[in-house]
This record gives sequence, structure tokens and C-alpha cells, in this order.
Amino acid sequence: MLTLLNYQIGSQIYESVNSLVYRGHRNEDNQPIILKMLKEDYPTPLALTRYRQEYEITQDLDLAGVIKVYGVEKYQNTLVIILEDFGGESLKLLMAARPLTLKEFLPIALQIADSLGNIHAANIIHKDINPSNLVWNQATNQLKIIDFGIASRLPRENPTLKNPEQLEGTLAYLSPEQTGRINRSMDYRTDLYSLGVTCYEMLTGFVPFDATEAMELVHCHIAKTPTPVCDVNSNVPPIVSDIVMKLLAKNASDRYQSAFGVKADLAKCQENLTGLEDLSGLQFELGQNDFSGQFQIPQKLYGRENEVNT
Repeated sequence: MLTLLNYQIGSQIYESVNSLVYRGHRNEDNQPIILKMLKEDYPTPLALTRYRQEYEITQDLDLAGVIKVYGVEKYQNTLVIILEDFGGESLKLLMAARPLTLKEFLPIALQIADSLGNIHAANIIHKDINPSNLVWNQATNQLKIIDFGIASRLPRENPTLKNPEQLEGTLAYLSPEQTGRINRSMDYRTDLYSLGVTCYEMLTGFVPFDATEAMELVHCHIAKTPTPVCDVNSNVPPIVSDIVMKLLAKNASDRYQSAFGVKADLAKCQENLTGLEDLSGLQFELGQNDFSGQFQIPQKLYGRENEVNT
């Protein structure tokens, strides 16, 4: 059992491949806290470095839509990160029973898009956006993004080719470029694809691709077009379905170019929800307020089609 000076440790609330997560209280002020520790008794130096990096990135962000960290403590041969407990539960748990209604979905999706926009503005790529890493307090309507364990401070990365079982991130939510199997570098737009998968699941109860084999799932992300959201759940209006499908574009340049662009289109849907009730008649051009605050070099060859195709 975990025992840590200055903290009362309560029940274990989550277990992942690498970590154990507990609820508890800080003795000095009875402040509710979350404690996250590496599962291994003797973690590798790389794992310890990653944990310190997770702590530092989360601390530096200091955003309303990101979980706050109070400290990092040594415990035997490992590390424990002390985080705020704002009384939320992961979206994964909350939507286990059924998909979200449109009225439930829009305010949550707006908060995720806004938080992601602020994270990207701080030059951080999260790389593991999925419902398990989105914590929502239903009473306060507050949503926070957690788990920056594989986050990157780099504006762009070139993922290396790996066995699908060894890929960083959660495979069902990974962008084509994050798989390392296409000749494209990865930037913050990888998070927008993962947001698309998350929105798809919130509205339908299913991820776009349900392949059980890792290699097949990678192939789906790269080459298979998902069934439109409105065809899976007829209660979802076409305009909302189109927003999600734009996020799921295979080529990053065909997606939204900023999380704030996604937020603007979702806000337009939210504004019209009261008058139209189901948004079935709402139509507008997507991405009118979408722009990237970062200069992007197109990763496509122009004017050399004949040579490329030979």
C-alpha cells in the first residue's frame, strides 16, 4: 500500500499499463488530491525522465482547462505526481452507458477545443487525446485535459516506424501521421484527428474503426474512410457530422488547421441550437474562422507529379 509523508492515501481509482492512480488528501489543509505513480517498483531511467517531463509540462501550462499539479515526490525507487482533484470523472466512464445527446455534446466539445487551442498556443502537442484523458465534473460543467506523459514541446516530429504494439498513444485514436507509417511529419494537428475520434465516440458510442488487430487498426487510420456520424446516429445533424468528419481527414492539411477553428464552428452550432432545436436545417461553410498561428511547410510535392508517379 502506498504511504507518503504529508498525504492521506485513499482508494485506487485507475490502473494503466504504466501507472497507478489514487485519490487522497493533503494533511496540511485537507485538500483533495490525485496521486499518480509509476507501476514498476524499479522503473527505467527513461520512465522516470518521462514522469518528470509530464510534471514540468503540466506545471508550465497553468491553464484552466488543464489539470493542475501540486508537486512531484520521491517514493522508494519511483516518483509520485501530486495533482488536483476537482471532483471529475473521465468521459470514458460517463459515456459508457450511452452516447451523448447533442445538448450534452456541444458544451463539452467546445471546452475540449478551447483547451486544446490554448495547449497548442503554448507549443505543446498532447499526442494522447482520448475520452480517458478528458475529465469532466458534471456538477460544475468543468472539463480538464490530463496525462501529458507523452506530450511534446516540439513544433513538429518525425515519428519512427515501430511495431503497432509499441506505438506511443492510444491506437484507436491515433492520427495517420502518428503511426509512423506514412511519409509525413507530425505536428499539433495530430491532436485534432484524435479529437475527431473522441467526438465520433461521444456522439455514436463507437470509435470510427473497431478492428481488433493492431496492424489492421493502423491500416484503417491510414486508408479507410469512416462511416459518417449522422449515418451511425440519425439524431446527429449533418452539420455536426461534417465537423467531426473534417477533423478525421487523413491528410492534416484537409483537417481544421487550429483547435480554435473547430471551436468557432461548434459555437455556431451551439448558438443555433435553441432556435432550430435539432440543427437539421443548419448549413454553413466550415472553417471560416479557421487559421493556423504557426507557419506550415506543405509536405507535398508540386509540379513533379509525373516523376513521382513513375
